Amino acid sequence: MTLVGRFRRSMPAAEPTAESSGDETSQASGGMVANGSETEREKGAANLDKAEKGDAASVDVVAAEQQTGGEITYRTMSWQKCAALLFGEYVCLAIMSFPWAFKTLGMAGGILSTLGLGLFALYTSLTLHKYCMLHPHMLNIADFGYQLFGKHWLAYELTAAALVLNNTFIQGLHTLTGSEILNVLSNHGTCTLVFSIVIMIACFLLTLPRKMENVAIMGIVSAISMGIALLTLLIFTGIQGKNPVIEGFDEPVRITAWAPEGTTFVDGFNAFLNIVFTWVGQICYPTFIAEMKEPADFPKALYAVTVMEFTLFTLVGIVVYYYFGQYTEAPAVATLKPVFKKISFAFVLPTTIIIGVIYAAVVAKYLFHRFTFGTKHYNNHTVIGWATWTACCLGTWVFGWVIGEAVPFFSVLLSLMSALFDGWFGFIFWAAAYRELYKGQLWVRQSILRKAETIFNIFIFFCGLFVFGPGTYTSVEAIIQSYATGSVKTPFTCANNAV
Repeated sequence: MTLVGRFRRSMPAAEPTAESSGDETSQASGGMVANGSETEREKGAANLDKAEKGDAASVDVVAAEQQTGGEITYRTMSWQKCAALLFGEYVCLAIMSFPWAFKTLGMAGGILSTLGLGLFALYTSLTLHKYCMLHPHMLNIADFGYQLFGKHWLAYELTAAALVLNNTFIQGLHTLTGSEILNVLSNHGTCTLVFSIVIMIACFLLTLPRKMENVAIMGIVSAISMGIALLTLLIFTGIQGKNPVIEGFDEPVRITAWAPEGTTFVDGFNAFLNIVFTWVGQICYPTFIAEMKEPADFPKALYAVTVMEFTLFTLVGIVVYYYFGQYTEAPAVATLKPVFKKISFAFVLPTTIIIGVIYAAVVAKYLFHRFTFGTKHYNNHTVIGWATWTACCLGTWVFGWVIGEAVPFFSVLLSLMSALFDGWFGFIFWAAAYRELYKGQLWVRQSILRKAETIFNIFIFFCGLFVFGPGTYTSVEAIIQSYATGSVKTPFTCANNAV
């Protein structure tokens, strides 16, 4: 099979030809091409109405793309299990960095940023879902980029490259974080490289199940484990009181409503980006939706996880910042007593592994789809199929681990990658999706509500550009500052990296 053949198989749907029948053309394009007396716009509006009402009408396209046939049936995940995946993705160690963001932005600034960005994330995620319902043949974010930006091969390839880089970098972060946790728990019991390799192997083995439904079960374990870690953090913070364990504790704890005096633009925007990056997870959503038994039920999972996010993000930020004030560190356990830190971090370890598995499964599924789509190996238990899937899983984990250990400023490099990608996957993509959903119904002869929504989506688009532009600048500045302060680590080091 040639590379061109593979690429054409990986595209969401074939372009209709003049010889295609009306019914076939309509089905192949997700119901967006004129059929009989219906115009393209009328057909699109009708399908959008169905999408908004939760009617997944055009599932034939997905079935044709081997999601429901063969020995392995992918479309079996309930909305409850999808919610477990979302809980596993979002109930993570990054929540422990919210108090640090609150310290930089102030109590009121942190709360408003968290709640405001949460509403943005909820709205854009619902737009994503509507678009997926309108084009049910899409199986991942690369298909989304192809469909959204003119069905051009370059849009597909650039989106796919962003997916691979974004997720493998996050995988590298999780092998690195896992080694930090093991160093904390063992008092640097062995070489840090050994710890990171152990984490990588564990993550690789857990990524081997080919269905997201199986990963969802791990998401439940991850959310429970991290929930306990956050509960112990809050309890230990209250027990310890306003006595952070930190050098230079020479004045009383104080908190501010807004960013304290002396906060630079780079500092403030990096704290704001920290909140942005925690909310943005839409890059995985199309993969989740593609394996749901009833894709129309995705909003139920989304609402459940959003309520949880609002609660945890603000509660942890408020409580820890209130007690530790200007001494707050990231992660928040850094200012706890050693015994408290170890207890909380012990529960973070399963979450660190499983969230890495979730991101790895998404990128591995994209690669597997790219290599095997249209063959019996895609949805059957064949030696070649399983060998290809194993190679995809192993390749992504090895690449992520190498990048995480080889780049001496990896943590700030990750912020740079997030700035480059999250402006698109958190904002710009969904403003563009809104435009496609309501093409011809954006402004002229529309209601005040629709006009207001159109203006809001223009604002979302420019927010994405702002995250992409100044976000990239502040991330580069952070890399420069890391070198200036001497905080850059040695590549592939055995040195203790415990917080």
